[in-house]
Amino acid sequence: MTTTEPDTTDSLLAGIVTAAELSHEHFPDLTEFVPGIIFEGFGIVAGPPKLGKSWLTLGIALAVAGGGRALGQIECAQRPVLLLALEDSQRRLQSRITTLWGTEIPPYKLHLLTQVGPNLLVPTISAWLQQYPNGLVVLDTLGRARRQRRNGEDPYLADYAAGVELKQCVDAFPGSALLGVHHTRKAHSDDFIDALSGTQGLAGSADYVLVLKRPRNSTEATLQLTGRDAPEGEYALTVQAGAWLLNGRDLNAASDAAQTLRERGNLGDRSADILNVVNARTREGLITTAADISAKIGITQNDAGTYLRRLADAERIAKVSRGTYMGVSETS
Repeated sequence: MTTTEPDTTDSLLAGIVTAAELSHEHFPDLTEFVPGIIFEGFGIVAGPPKLGKSWLTLGIALAVAGGGRALGQIECAQRPVLLLALEDSQRRLQSRITTLWGTEIPPYKLHLLTQVGPNLLVPTISAWLQQYPNGLVVLDTLGRARRQRRNGEDPYLADYAAGVELKQCVDAFPGSALLGVHHTRKAHSDDFIDALSGTQGLAGSADYVLVLKRPRNSTEATLQLTGRDAPEGEYALTVQAGAWLLNGRDLNAASDAAQTLRERGNLGDRSADILNVVNARTREGLITTAADISAKIGITQNDAGTYLRRLADAERIAKVSRGTYMGVSETS
């Protein structure tokens, strides 16, 4: 009697679909817990230590759980939230919630945990999502929760595996989200994703990454966003007594404010002031001369002309004719 080996070809290729078949599929839109900022899936919010990331994520958790306004402006649909505040005590959480929420009873849909048993992070998140499958989990912090690398383990692969485990956990519950808080490194990088502490493994496993930047002793900050399905953007924020607020009435206004902050940082205060004057006059349909700048800023016409020429050489403004300038955005 002869036996034949089972043909595994069909089972190996069972998941194939044609492009034509895929074009007929209908997928639900991604759930947005904070529209334009926090999406379903696995996300990371990162920033330097002691910058206010925990205050930021607590404010978001309160807004989502209460169906309020995140960052003071962005309306959120009410959803259950689990905050794994693994670096905080209940006393500290109570104080911070009172600071942000006031004396009224805080949202009952915000669930808090300050301790998770060894190797029980993923089971704990899964158990909660089984009860609240459309919920948001905030993990503060990733470094406190994840297992340590083993001796000889490849750092990138270890970070990637840790991130994939968390992503698979949340992906098992469509419509849910996991936002992990992480640190950035001290070294400067032009690409804000490179600023994440550790290897690129965590960032590579995440669906989107948010990076918070704020100069020390400043109330102004930016929040940069990039991801596979998330719209890339940079938004200006301000912080007041622990509360993070959008700098503008909406994300578009906050994006413009972030651009102004970036230009100010690149140009220096005097050049930024002159650029703002040129742009403001351009919006009014006016050209700008050195005399206009001298009258507005209080510097000599010679110095004003030097600044204007430098801004034009840097393509920050456009030279209309000899000695006259307009804002680039208005002429492009």
